[in-house]
Amino acid sequence: MSAPDYRVYLVLDPGQCGGLEGMLRVSEAAIAGGAGVVQLRAPDWKKRDWLAAARALKTLCHARGARLLVNDHLDVALAIGADGVHVGQADLPAGVVRSLLGPDAIVGLSVSNAAELAAAELAAVDYLGVGPVFATLSKPDAAPPVGLAGLASLVSAVGKPCVAIGGISLDNAASVAATGVAGVAVIGALCRAADPAAAARALLNHFREKP
Repeated sequence: MSAPDYRVYLVLDPGQCGGLEGMLRVSEAAIAGGAGVVQLRAPDWKKRDWLAAARALKTLCHARGARLLVNDHLDVALAIGADGVHVGQADLPAGVVRSLLGPDAIVGLSVSNAAELAAAELAAVDYLGVGPVFATLSKPDAAPPVGLAGLASLVSAVGKPCVAIGGISLDNAASVAATGVAGVAVIGALCRAADPAAAARALLNHFREKP
């Protein structure tokens, strides 16, 4: 399989998308507009709901050439054969996730400051999710925003693809892309868009060439 295309990275939120049907609709449209990665994130859901959603999303994503990642829940990813898992600082260590998923899976790790980056098991991850760049309401327990300067500093300090996340919109995506990130991870910019395909194309426009 080709390398993941992180340029437009959709993070699904059932509340903002309108449940599973809305998540499938937004995913299909966003992928049509250029999203290369879809992450299932539903912190308030029961595990069986995760499983059903992951199965449906995997079928959709693979039929349209996108990758499906599962946030945190390694068991769900293994159960449905997802392309990988994204973990945060309080989740299973990236090295443990890698050992269980194997060498071909995609493993992502969230970092929000230099200390977390220094402690990261970089050999175990394929990419880093860096942020929040700006203030965000999508994750109430998010770390303080790093801003554009902080984002650029973290990106320059690591030799892995970095995906910016947190408060990114069509209005500020160009300035985020200019920091050298491989892509932008967005929730509301696609989940709440009237036309997710057009919104994805607009985001992709800031990343002319696939990394």
